[in-house]
Amino acid sequence: MSRIVFMGTPDFAVPILKALIAHHTVIAVVTQPDRPAGRRGELRPPPVKSAAQDNGIPVFQPEKLRRKTTIEELRSLGVPDMYVVAAFGQILPQSVLDIPPQGAINVHASLLPRWRGAAPIQAAIRAGDSETGITIMKMDAGLDTGPMLSRRTLPIAPYDTGQTLHDKLSIMGAALLIETLPLYLSGQLTPEPQNDSHATYAPQINKSEGLIDWKRSADEIERLVRAFTPWPGTYSVWNGTLLKIHRGTVTTGQYEPGSVTMQNGQIAIGTGSGLFLPEEVQLAGRNRTSIDEFVHGYPDFLSAKLG
Repeated sequence: MSRIVFMGTPDFAVPILKALIAHHTVIAVVTQPDRPAGRRGELRPPPVKSAAQDNGIPVFQPEKLRRKTTIEELRSLGVPDMYVVAAFGQILPQSVLDIPPQGAINVHASLLPRWRGAAPIQAAIRAGDSETGITIMKMDAGLDTGPMLSRRTLPIAPYDTGQTLHDKLSIMGAALLIETLPLYLSGQLTPEPQNDSHATYAPQINKSEGLIDWKRSADEIERLVRAFTPWPGTYSVWNGTLLKIHRGTVTTGQYEPGSVTMQNGQIAIGTGSGLFLPEEVQLAGRNRTSIDEFVHGYPDFLSAKLG
């Protein structure tokens, strides 16, 4: 069994860590520091930290990997055969990649070189991609630029959200990693360079990106709503109050962007192309509700102009 240091932070990385624990020796886990969360701002450990502690694995939480003191602390963990990285949240400098003799392997939630970066799952849905997948790659000092060891494809369903696709890819990533590692360690895999000319990028998401621009097409808006479920969510403004849009569909027709109307007995919002049919909404400070219940409580919404 290989000796591995695992680097990861959010829920996506937990099934991957658990698979490694079952098949290899994980000597330490490196994850992000505890961060304030919730209304009280209490420190909350990353999901990977909790999983590691549940399995009695030492946890190291550096603020920055590039610091010399941090690199020395990494060396003090012992020399593993390799690092395995999944959604860690920091780029590993070459000085860190050089520590283990077998280098570092990354589990990335896209079919590289498409959607390099921090938010590949949301980017694939927003772009209307028909498929995505997992790429296992050998890391270099670039942003998801290393040579590929294995890939597995997953169709994106019309109903997939950021959450459902996240969950599917997390499980797929764990399975593909366990299949790939023995082949890599025994020298049976030849890393395949990425075609940089085909690269696209999925940068970290900002909450402000959830503000809906009703001048965009209904299809784009519907994909944005699915991609940003559950985080950061999508929203509009009605009567000076934030209105979250949790779910919706599209239909043909045309109406002034941001204006609410009725279309074949359904509540519809005009867009730059087509109509968006909201299904679940939430006014700030209120509970999430179906659009029919919402309009029952706020009948003037039928003449609303969102923006």
